[in-house]
Amino acid sequence: MSQLKKIVFYVIIFDSIGGFFVIIFGLDPGIAIVGYGIIEAIGNRVRLIDYGVIETKAGIPLPDRLKIIDEELNKLIELHNVDELAIEELFFNKNVKTVINVAQARGVEILSFIKKNILAYEYTPLQVKQAITGYGRADKKQMQESIKMIFKLKAVPKPDDAADALAIALCHFFSLKFKEQFRMK
Repeated sequence: MSQLKKIVFYVIIFDSIGGFFVIIFGLDPGIAIVGYGIIEAIGNRVRLIDYGVIETKAGIPLPDRLKIIDEELNKLIELHNVDELAIEELFFNKNVKTVINVAQARGVEILSFIKKNILAYEYTPLQVKQAITGYGRADKKQMQESIKMIFKLKAVPKPDDAADALAIALCHFFSLKFKEQFRMK
Protein backbone atom coordinates (compact mmCIF):
# COMPACT_ATOMS: atom_id res chain seq x y z
CA MET A 1 0.00 0.00 0.00
CA SER A 2 1.45 3.38 -0.94
CA GLN A 3 2.11 5.91 1.80
CA LEU A 4 -0.65 8.24 0.52
CA LYS A 5 -3.23 5.43 0.39
CA LYS A 6 -2.14 4.32 3.84
CA ILE A 7 -2.57 7.85 5.25
CA VAL A 8 -6.02 8.24 3.67
CA PHE A 9 -7.01 4.81 4.97
CA TYR A 10 -5.79 5.74 8.48
CA VAL A 11 -7.83 8.95 8.47
CA ILE A 12 -10.98 7.11 7.37
CA ILE A 13 -10.49 4.36 9.97
CA PHE A 14 -9.56 6.86 12.70
CA ASP A 15 -12.63 9.00 12.02
CA SER A 16 -15.00 6.03 11.81
CA ILE A 17 -13.89 4.31 15.02
CA GLY A 18 -12.77 7.37 16.97
CA GLY A 19 -9.42 5.94 17.91
CA PHE A 20 -6.01 4.69 16.87
CA PHE A 21 -4.86 2.70 13.88
CA VAL A 22 -1.27 1.61 14.26
CA ILE A 23 0.96 -1.38 13.52
CA ILE A 24 3.08 -2.04 16.62
CA PHE A 25 6.29 -4.06 16.51
CA GLY A 26 7.09 -5.52 19.93
CA LEU A 27 10.73 -6.49 20.35
CA ASP A 28 12.43 -8.60 23.00
CA PRO A 29 16.08 -7.62 22.45
CA GLY A 30 18.81 -10.20 22.20
CA ILE A 31 21.85 -11.37 20.29
CA ALA A 32 21.29 -15.14 20.05
CA ILE A 33 17.48 -14.89 19.97
CA VAL A 34 15.51 -11.74 19.17
CA GLY A 35 11.79 -12.11 19.85
CA TYR A 36 9.27 -10.18 17.82
CA GLY A 37 5.52 -9.74 17.95
CA ILE A 38 3.57 -7.60 15.52
CA ILE A 39 0.05 -6.42 16.29
CA GLU A 40 -2.48 -4.10 14.71
CA ALA A 41 -4.33 -1.66 16.94
CA ILE A 42 -7.64 -0.35 15.63
CA GLY A 43 -9.40 1.83 18.17
CA ASN A 44 -9.74 -0.24 21.32
CA ARG A 45 -9.28 -3.53 19.46
CA VAL A 46 -6.10 -5.40 18.77
CA ARG A 47 -5.27 -8.10 16.23
CA LEU A 48 -2.25 -10.38 16.09
CA ILE A 49 -0.38 -10.11 12.79
CA ASP A 50 2.82 -12.12 13.26
CA TYR A 51 5.30 -13.34 15.84
CA GLY A 52 8.51 -15.32 15.95
CA VAL A 53 12.23 -15.04 16.53
CA ILE A 54 15.39 -14.08 14.70
CA GLU A 55 18.24 -16.38 15.65
CA THR A 56 21.98 -16.01 15.27
CA LYS A 57 24.38 -18.81 16.04
CA ALA A 58 27.14 -18.62 18.61
CA GLY A 59 30.55 -18.76 16.98
CA ILE A 60 29.63 -16.34 14.21
CA PRO A 61 31.58 -13.07 14.58
CA LEU A 62 29.58 -10.40 16.42
CA PRO A 63 29.49 -7.95 13.47
CA ASP A 64 28.00 -10.68 11.26
CA ARG A 65 25.38 -11.53 13.88
CA LEU A 66 24.41 -7.86 14.14
CA LYS A 67 24.15 -7.65 10.34
CA ILE A 68 21.83 -10.69 10.25
CA ILE A 69 19.58 -9.14 12.90
CA ASP A 70 19.45 -5.82 11.03
CA GLU A 71 18.66 -7.49 7.69
CA GLU A 72 15.90 -9.67 9.16
CA LEU A 73 14.32 -6.77 11.04
CA ASN A 74 14.34 -4.66 7.87
CA LYS A 75 12.47 -7.42 6.02
CA LEU A 76 9.82 -7.59 8.76
CA ILE A 77 9.47 -3.80 8.97
CA GLU A 78 8.87 -3.59 5.21
CA LEU A 79 6.60 -6.63 5.06
CA HIS A 80 4.29 -5.44 7.83
CA ASN A 81 4.49 -1.67 7.24
CA VAL A 82 5.34 -1.04 10.91
CA ASP A 83 4.39 2.29 12.52
CA GLU A 84 5.89 2.09 16.03
CA LEU A 85 8.46 0.06 17.96
CA ALA A 86 7.88 -1.09 21.54
CA ILE A 87 11.02 -2.51 23.13
CA GLU A 88 11.88 -3.78 26.57
CA GLU A 89 14.40 -1.80 28.60
CA LEU A 90 17.65 -3.62 29.15
CA PHE A 91 18.16 -4.87 32.67
CA PHE A 92 21.51 -5.75 34.17
CA ASN A 93 22.64 -9.35 34.14
CA LYS A 94 25.47 -10.77 36.23
CA ASN A 95 27.35 -11.83 33.08
CA VAL A 96 28.93 -8.58 31.88
CA LYS A 97 29.98 -10.00 28.49
CA THR A 98 26.39 -11.06 27.79
CA VAL A 99 25.07 -7.64 28.80
CA ILE A 100 27.53 -5.88 26.50
CA ASN A 101 26.64 -8.10 23.52
CA VAL A 102 22.89 -7.73 24.12
CA ALA A 103 23.30 -3.95 24.52
CA GLN A 104 25.14 -3.78 21.20
CA ALA A 105 22.42 -5.86 19.54
CA ARG A 106 19.70 -3.69 21.11
CA GLY A 107 21.36 -0.61 19.64
CA VAL A 108 21.35 -2.17 16.16
CA GLU A 109 17.74 -3.30 16.65
CA ILE A 110 16.60 0.22 17.59
CA LEU A 111 18.60 1.73 14.72
CA SER A 112 16.82 -0.58 12.24
CA PHE A 113 13.59 1.24 13.11
CA ILE A 114 14.96 4.75 13.59
CA LYS A 115 16.51 4.65 10.08
CA LYS A 116 12.97 4.27 8.77
CA ASN A 117 11.63 7.14 10.93
CA ILE A 118 9.73 4.73 13.18
CA LEU A 119 9.42 6.04 16.73
CA ALA A 120 10.63 3.83 19.56
CA TYR A 121 9.02 3.40 22.98
CA GLU A 122 10.50 1.44 25.85
CA TYR A 123 8.99 -0.33 28.83
CA THR A 124 10.43 -2.03 31.90
CA PRO A 125 9.66 -5.71 32.51
CA LEU A 126 7.57 -4.59 35.52
CA GLN A 127 5.48 -2.25 33.35
CA VAL A 128 4.90 -5.00 30.78
CA LYS A 129 3.79 -7.50 33.43
CA GLN A 130 1.52 -4.93 35.07
CA ALA A 131 -0.11 -4.05 31.72
CA ILE A 132 -0.70 -7.67 30.66
CA THR A 133 -1.65 -9.41 33.92
CA GLY A 134 -2.41 -6.55 36.30
CA TYR A 135 0.43 -7.74 38.54
CA GLY A 136 3.97 -6.41 38.13
CA ARG A 137 5.58 -9.51 39.59
CA ALA A 138 3.72 -12.04 37.42
CA ASP A 139 5.71 -15.10 36.41
CA LYS A 140 6.41 -16.20 32.84
CA LYS A 141 3.58 -18.76 32.82
CA GLN A 142 1.01 -16.13 33.89
CA MET A 143 2.26 -13.80 31.16
CA GLN A 144 2.10 -16.48 28.49
CA GLU A 145 -1.39 -17.59 29.48
CA SER A 146 -2.58 -13.98 29.37
CA ILE A 147 -1.16 -13.56 25.85
CA LYS A 148 -2.84 -16.80 24.79
CA MET A 149 -6.22 -15.62 26.14
CA ILE A 150 -6.01 -12.06 24.78
CA PHE A 151 -5.29 -13.27 21.25
CA LYS A 152 -7.56 -16.34 21.55
CA LEU A 153 -4.71 -18.68 20.60
CA LYS A 154 -4.90 -22.46 20.92
CA ALA A 155 -1.45 -22.61 22.51
CA VAL A 156 1.03 -20.33 24.21
CA PRO A 157 3.27 -18.62 21.62
CA LYS A 158 6.67 -20.28 21.38
CA PRO A 159 9.50 -19.72 21.90
CA ASP A 160 9.33 -17.63 25.08
CA ASP A 161 11.09 -14.71 23.38
CA ALA A 162 8.23 -14.39 20.87
CA ALA A 163 5.64 -14.44 23.68
CA ASP A 164 7.66 -11.78 25.52
CA ALA A 165 7.72 -9.60 22.39
CA LEU A 166 3.94 -9.92 22.01
CA ALA A 167 3.57 -8.85 25.65
CA ILE A 168 5.74 -5.78 24.98
CA ALA A 169 3.64 -4.88 21.91
CA LEU A 170 0.44 -5.30 23.95
CA CYS A 171 1.85 -3.15 26.75
CA HIS A 172 2.37 -0.40 24.19
CA PHE A 173 -1.16 -0.89 22.86
CA PHE A 174 -2.55 -0.42 26.37
CA SER A 175 -0.41 2.74 26.71
CA LEU A 176 -1.28 4.41 23.39
CA LYS A 177 -3.23 7.29 24.95
CA PHE A 178 -0.23 8.32 27.04
CA LYS A 179 2.58 6.78 24.97
CA GLU A 180 4.72 9.92 24.84
CA GLN A 181 5.93 9.33 28.39
CA PHE A 182 7.49 6.05 27.17
CA ARG A 183 9.10 7.46 24.03
CA MET A 184 12.86 6.87 23.91
CA LYS A 185 14.77 10.06 24.52
